[in-house]
Amino acid sequence: MNDTTTSRGARWLRALAGEQLQGACVQYADASLNDETARFITVVPDPANRFPRARDNVVGLEQGWQLAKAVREAIAEDVASGKRRPIIAIVDVKSQAYGYREEMLGIHLACASAVDAYASARLAGHPVVALIVGPAMSGAFLAHGYQANRIVALDAPGTMVHAMGKEAAARVTRRSVEDLDALGEKIVPMSYSMASFAKLGLLDELIEGVDADAPSDAQIARVRDVLAQKVREARGDKSGLAHRLQGESAQRTRAASIEVRKRLAQQWDAS
Repeated sequence: MNDTTTSRGARWLRALAGEQLQGACVQYADASLNDETARFITVVPDPANRFPRARDNVVGLEQGWQLAKAVREAIAEDVASGKRRPIIAIVDVKSQAYGYREEMLGIHLACASAVDAYASARLAGHPVVALIVGPAMSGAFLAHGYQANRIVALDAPGTMVHAMGKEAAARVTRRSVEDLDALGEKIVPMSYSMASFAKLGLLDELIEGVDADAPSDAQIARVRDVLAQKVREARGDKSGLAHRLQGESAQRTRAASIEVRKRLAQQWDAS
């Protein structure tokens, strides 16, 4: 059996959904959340993966397709009952698995299949909530978590949302890591802190006071309560993802984006 116990995603999946898990590089389980059953999904390290670049908690070819499979199974199973179960994406992904073989075999299609599955679930009426417990980096976060109705995160060391790691970003921008940190204090999208990410209007709640690596029963219960609340909010919000640009933080930090969208809509309607 693969050793996934060192992964935060794996630990939180077990904490929230128990030990009866399915899958290898992508693990999932159905478990109780408040008064209903939810599907919990995470990406975990897979040391035996046949693609060497995809042996950590990253999204590669198999991970993308397996994420889509786990989500679409829930969609299909709920068609008959008419009740759409919540889908909880537990996010702890370092990157997508770059590599020659991955590119040649269509990693873009694998990741797109996961994006499409999550979006399809959301549009079909499944409340989709992303819980960030570790890094949420680059295309891996786009494939696993970013399509959620609501995004919440633990306010803990090691949780972050960004396009690339600090060292890589420093090389690309020809700055030191220290200079990059200083720049992040002035330019919100450049920051690696979850508090800064929240200012963009993309984070619905930052959960403080939780040990991300060894949570107590009380802390796990508090996270459950937050997830249940976000599920209720998602069910009552028919605007899709529009709320991301409607909050007070987004109005301040994403004013230019909002204005661009407004003008594009005016030109589209005028034509």
